[in-house]
Formats: sequence, structure tokens, C-alpha cells
Amino acid sequence: MTQAYPLQWPDGWPRTPEHKRQDSKYRFRRGSTWSGSFWTFSEARNALLEELDRLDARSAVLSTNYTLRNDGLPRADRRAPEDTGVAIYFVLNGRPQVMACDMHVRAEENMRSLTLSIEAMRALARHGGGLMMERAFSGFTALPPPDADFAEPAMRASKTWHEVLKVPSDANADTVEIAWRVLRKKLHPDAPSGSTAAFQELQAAYEQAKGSNR
Repeated sequence: MTQAYPLQWPDGWPRTPEHKRQDSKYRFRRGSTWSGSFWTFSEARNALLEELDRLDARSAVLSTNYTLRNDGLPRADRRAPEDTGVAIYFVLNGRPQVMACDMHVRAEENMRSLTLSIEAMRALARHGGGLMMERAFSGFTALPPPDADFAEPAMRASKTWHEVLKVPSDANADTVEIAWRVLRKKLHPDAPSGSTAAFQELQAAYEQAKGSNR
């Protein structure tokens, strides 16, 4: 199962030796190289996910060694891990893909490196190189094949909000709230039985249930 934590480094991807990892904090500044602000974890993560959205990729899971809060940001009471590599798993054109980077000493710069790589590949398509982009991404096929939690949503049977929350379709707001709180702990990416995909599905079902109970 592909999980946000701990880092699931893809098979076949070489690791960068620790002594060869680059301190690229200044190189990846926002805006001007000399006066721009540094990327935060949240900003770098969001920019990476937005670039995947532009690519029309689906089911993205960012895997790192950072323990996360409920909102997906690193916990402030935990030190940064020694291994700051990142791997992004996603589905593109129905095929599972993965890209990873550990060339830099901070996760923020590793995420920026992946974002810029995806942006460059999208540029191929904009300039008539769609086939080249497709061939480039063929080298990022995720191995081993992911399980149902990482599959293209269209390949899975669609679930209603009450099926996800495991409550009757006519459940009242209190029942929905209790079920959500129980499942939120069980499906959180930090939990042994949780994953980012399952947690996001739960959150979406909860929001839908609240709308239907208004």
C-alpha cells in the first residue's frame, strides 16, 4: 500500500549518498535567486500537487519520512528526518507512475526539483511533443503495481458517502460525526492501517454527508 509515511522509495531508483546531497536552499528561492523567499514544506508540496493537476494526473500520494498532522503538514514537535528524500506516486493515463528525488538536503528542494521536472515535460506537450512526453513518463512506471488504494478511481467501484462512512443512508448528523471521528483515526496516514488516499476519500465523504444533512 502506498502511504505518505514512512517514505516508500521506489524499486529501481538509485539513492544519492548522503555526502553527495546538495544544499540547494538558495538555488530554489521563490522569485529572485538573491532576494526571493525560501520555499516552505507546505508551499513546495502544494506547488508539486498543482503541477500534477495541470498534467491531469490522479491519485497523487506524496511519500516522505515526515510525520504529518491531520492537515498534511509536518508536525512541529518532530525534528526533520535524516532521510529527506521524497517520492510522488500518481496515475497518468490510467497507468501508475512514480518519481523520486533525494539529491538535496531538504525535502522542500527535492519537491521543487520534481515540480520543475514535471513542468518541463508538460512544456513538451505544449510545443507539440506529446509523444515525447508520453515516452518520457513511460520510464516512471511504478513497480510493483499498486493495490486498490492507489488505483485509478475510474477502475474502482464508486462508493457513496454512507458506504465510506459505514453508516445507513438515512443516518443523522450525530451518527455521521461519530463514524467520521472513529474512521479518521483508523485511516489517517500516520496510522498502521491508514493511507493518504483512504483518508482523502473519508474527508470527501464527510463533507458530502454534511451537505446532505443540512
